Amino acid sequence: MRNFLAALLFAACVVVPGAQAHTFKISGNHFRLDGKPFQIISGEMHFARIPRAYWRARLRMAKAMGLNTICTYVFWNQEEPEPGKFNFKGNADVAAFVRMAQQEGLWVLIRPSAYACAEWEFGGYPYWLLNIKGLKVRSRDPKFLKLMKAYYEQLGKQLAPLQVTHGGPILMVQIENEYGSYGDDKKYLSINERMMRDAGFNVPFYTLDGIDNVSKGSVEGALPAVDGSIDITQIEKVVRENHDGHGPFFIGEWYPGWFDSWGKPFNTVSTKTCVEQLNTILSHGLSVNMYMAHGGTTRGFMNGANYSGPGTYSPQISSYDYDAPIDEAGHPTRKFFALRKVIEKYLPPGTRLPKVPPVERVITIPKFKLGYVTDLIHDLPSPIRSENPLTFEALHQAYGYVMYRSRVRGPVSGKLVIDRLRDYGIVFVNGKRVDVLNRMLAQDSCSIDLPDSMNTLDIFVENLGRINYGKYINDNHQGITKEVTLDGHEVKGWEMYRFPFKSQPRTNSRLKGEFQYPVIREGSFTLRRLGDTFLDMRDWGKGCVWINGHNLGRYWNIGPQQTIYVPAPWLKKGKNTVTVFEELKTGQDEIGAIRTPILNELR
Repeated sequence: MRNFLAALLFAACVVVPGAQAHTFKISGNHFRLDGKPFQIISGEMHFARIPRAYWRARLRMAKAMGLNTICTYVFWNQEEPEPGKFNFKGNADVAAFVRMAQQEGLWVLIRPSAYACAEWEFGGYPYWLLNIKGLKVRSRDPKFLKLMKAYYEQLGKQLAPLQVTHGGPILMVQIENEYGSYGDDKKYLSINERMMRDAGFNVPFYTLDGIDNVSKGSVEGALPAVDGSIDITQIEKVVRENHDGHGPFFIGEWYPGWFDSWGKPFNTVSTKTCVEQLNTILSHGLSVNMYMAHGGTTRGFMNGANYSGPGTYSPQISSYDYDAPIDEAGHPTRKFFALRKVIEKYLPPGTRLPKVPPVERVITIPKFKLGYVTDLIHDLPSPIRSENPLTFEALHQAYGYVMYRSRVRGPVSGKLVIDRLRDYGIVFVNGKRVDVLNRMLAQDSCSIDLPDSMNTLDIFVENLGRINYGKYINDNHQGITKEVTLDGHEVKGWEMYRFPFKSQPRTNSRLKGEFQYPVIREGSFTLRRLGDTFLDMRDWGKGCVWINGHNLGRYWNIGPQQTIYVPAPWLKKGKNTVTVFEELKTGQDEIGAIRTPILNELR
């Protein structure tokens, strides 16, 4: 009987979406697609973390593993980076990604919640919400709800026509995300649902919570999905208790890997464990979404951070490889082939999975010099002046760096304290670097000596990523967020120099000597053939890299990530321009690329 049911379920799985409308419903303990039982075998991949040129390749690889559905978040801060300025183009074109999934014969689950988490900056919220006095995210604050409604309305214009009810591939939409681990305001959750309905979403809705928080995060009429457990008996019990006594039973996040943070070991989940767990899930007829099927890369400054109290700040690395079955560069891993075999066990006779598609070739780039160099002190932008230091948000700067400068009359010897430094600060006195302060290590002070003269105090501050999860998400201002004191006296009179690095910085300088301040280095290399590659950053200190206008992400020699993935579509035959912004090892001037990533080397 079980083999017959598995065959029936997979027959529904391999239906190729057409242009006509389909029906997708929740009926008793089953999902039903066009009236037939349907087992969702889904994998998470975020279009925002994949170069658009590789979307189709990643979707095809996912299908070859045996998936019938793709699940993705939509990040509000990517779609509305500034108030009222919506962007659904390029790598933010969620509708194009959904259409492409349909073309490849895949169904889609959409997670459009204003809050995502996802190890993404501010959990997906746009930074500018922090500039609205008193606003509280994830709440019934009218100011917040008005902006969230406007976001859902714009998103509905993009995605509502792509629902299964209109001939598209979108089967279900998620309300909020793991809200039960944050709060229990059922009215807030209901408002989310109503706003999504008003925006045009009319497919079944679901919520997702850890197995112990389902009752707090569920919404009447929506399917409660679970994560963090593969205990089938427990899952069925909890879902029945919160869904009128029946299923279907859906593990909305099953973890074949895990995310990684700076300064901590690379996380892995053994292939053996993954095989056993997936086999258990599928053999019992449950639907599943593996988080992640393919992680990709968190480009630019869009990584988030975890925080549970003083001394616990932990920003995530740029690589979102996640130890997923499809690795960061889109290659099938040993885990991929093992999970593919599990899914194949449930194929009806005569049905085969697609062949595993070829992957982009990988190239090396011999080391080359970055011959142009300038330090920040030689190319300062116009400052903003204020008696007190201003946050990034008050400076209308989302991400990147700010240098805070004040002039202090000496002599003074004592402790310099930066109250609530967010998140990393390099301290300079009269042009000399004197210390580095790091929120990760709960460092917010150092001792300095100022001579008997007018002294220049510079504090170069980096936003390492706003908190993306937990009760502190509303406390997310960046920069120097309170006051600076020296020997117990408040330092006043600040100039603030902004370095948002929204585009690749350029320099044609060839400065000589030792550099105290962070530097911008530029160089180029020539390619005759293209391919993916991995910049080797082991000799560098801390910073970020651009190639041909693309911000590749952060590097930091503390690890575990020591390489940066460079996709072939961002390279070109002939000359390629590289810019490195280096904060610490300012004398380093050589770089190259290797064939394999290094994601598990701590220093």
